[in-house]
Formats: sequence, structure tokens, C-alpha cells
Amino acid sequence: MNYEELVQNHSAELIEKLVKYVVTQEPVEILFNYGEGDQWAIISMHEYEQDLEVSIRLHINDHYELYLGYYDDEDEFFEIVKPLEEEEKKQLPEKLRILMKKVLNDEKGVRFAGHLLIK
Repeated sequence: MNYEELVQNHSAELIEKLVKYVVTQEPVEILFNYGEGDQWAIISMHEYEQDLEVSIRLHINDHYELYLGYYDDEDEFFEIVKPLEEEEKKQLPEKLRILMKKVLNDEKGVRFAGHLLIK
């Protein structure tokens, strides 16, 4: 299965993997970023052995995206972005969604212990 199929057909599994990773990290960072007339809060997981980044991005108007960035064998970088459906958004812990909204509104990242997301 290629990365495109993984994102389009197995996004719930990627989100679950990211959430499991996030709640076990200390510290976890939600970053603020902007570009080309857009801004977003982002939380990421990196798999360095595979040159892979999996992220959730929150944009204005409660628009969430699953983001997957990777390098191919020729070191060319690719990005795959998929808007999250309502059911996929529900996979995100409520505290994570609240913090992502705060980062987006304040235009300033936060750092915290991941286990706080599940209490």
C-alpha cells in the first residue's frame, strides 16, 4: 500500500497512531504556523527511519486536516493532505482540540505533558 492509499483509506488508523504517540510524550508541542494567507495549529509525529511526518492541522472555521509528508527514494519531498470527517475529528481527545483552538486563536504554540490530554 502506498502513502496516498494509506491516507485516503486508513486515516482513522493514522489518527489513532498519532494520538497514542502524543499522549505518551513529555513534552508535547502544538505549534502555530502560517503561510499564503492561511494559518493553523499543528501537532506532529515523526518517524525518522522512514522519513515520514504525520500531523493534524487545525485551520480557521474548525477545519481539521490529516497531513502526511515524506521523502521518496530520490529525496524528493511529497505532501498528502486530507480534510477530516466529523467521525475522524471525534478520535481526537477533547483537550487536544481545545488546546489546538487556543494555539490557533492566540497565534502562539504551547508545550505540555501528553498524559494531560487523557485525564
